Amino acid sequence: MSDSPAGRLQALFEGHRLTPTQRRIAHCMVRRAADVPFLSSVELAELAGVSQPSVTRFAVALGFDGYPALRKHLRESVPVVAEERAGHNEYQQAVLGEIENLQHLAELLADPTPVERAGRLLAASRPLPVLGLRAASSQARGFAYFAGKVHPDVRLLDEGGSMLDDRLDAAVRAGATALLCFALPRHPREVVDALAYARSAGLAVVTVAESAFAPVAAHSDLLIPAAVGTGLAFDTACAPMLLGRVLLEAMADELPDAQARLEEFDVKAAARGLFVD
Repeated sequence: MSDSPAGRLQALFEGHRLTPTQRRIAHCMVRRAADVPFLSSVELAELAGVSQPSVTRFAVALGFDGYPALRKHLRESVPVVAEERAGHNEYQQAVLGEIENLQHLAELLADPTPVERAGRLLAASRPLPVLGLRAASSQARGFAYFAGKVHPDVRLLDEGGSMLDDRLDAAVRAGATALLCFALPRHPREVVDALAYARSAGLAVVTVAESAFAPVAAHSDLLIPAAVGTGLAFDTACAPMLLGRVLLEAMADELPDAQARLEEFDVKAAARGLFVD
């Protein structure tokens, strides 16, 4: 498990049967891992959108006497990143935070089993729908762009609305067996609803989200976490983007004609003068 604040928090929560409200608190704590040891129960409750007694019950569910005991544990066990970055401005701190997220992802990938399983699921699905709305739309679009070079039928779903379920139905009728979803905060309700609908239609849902406690987790067959940065006004998503490229690699490894497709594309691109040297 990662030695980062987020990694240690995830380890703390593992093995506990949490209620939906408690998962919401856990999700908030993972996102604000560097700040949590210094938050009061009232402040954490406000950030998570729950009541203060819910925070107390959450701490007890984890085996602590109350929230003060949980916070004491966090201060003793979670690296104090804020102090380590005290000499850097806010822009540098944001970059350092993303480096930490990438290090956490590298440690997670020490066990390649989940990614390899995801690669098999994605490669076998014909067509392959790729979902990402709002903040996650760029992640889905980037994956779909490159995936289309090696996979015979990739269908990008980056717009919500009443047609989303119709497009999922069309993919299922065409033979889809899996769906890849990029889900980043803030999580649109229609993404959660779409994943529930996709699973009810028989699709295996592979999700890239910022933590195992994200709201989409309950509707995912395989969720691989990649933390987002929260140090700037808008979240940064270097780790989810890189994880998307890792999934591309794993999928391509499962497609026997992937290399031939890439070579064919290069030949056609050269003939068209598509790129400049």
